Amino acid sequence: MQLTKEEYSKMYEGQGDKTKWWVTFPKAFIIGGGICVLGQGLTDLYKAVGADEKAAGTLATVTLIFISALMTALGLYHKLARHAGAGTLVPVTGFANSVAAPAVEFRSEGYITGLGAKIFIISGPVILYGILASVAAGVFYYITG
Repeated sequence: MQLTKEEYSKMYEGQGDKTKWWVTFPKAFIIGGGICVLGQGLTDLYKAVGADEKAAGTLATVTLIFISALMTALGLYHKLARHAGAGTLVPVTGFANSVAAPAVEFRSEGYITGLGAKIFIISGPVILYGILASVAAGVFYYITG
């Protein structure tokens, strides 16, 4: 089916709600910042109970990953993301959600064809292009440095 630009524009128009950026930007900033504040609070808590700086950071990261995966499994992370938008993409929590969400969604298909085959369906491209970008940056630094 061939569409003209005018026909496509007419079909496209009115298909989505206009984003109210003056509402979504502050919500993303506040919720994303809240996740970061939670991470810092966990780090401070672990240091207060005797962990050194490195161990406290690691424990805080693992705790944030656990909380994100649990919230994803309970269907709460999606609800939070609907309000926070990109604010929930804070690297650790967003990545944990991107791994846990397919695991939850495809678990009914079994451990091999469901969970095993689809667990990295969202995060796989992030890993791939993250590695490629780091290699490119390393080569660039090697050549120019």
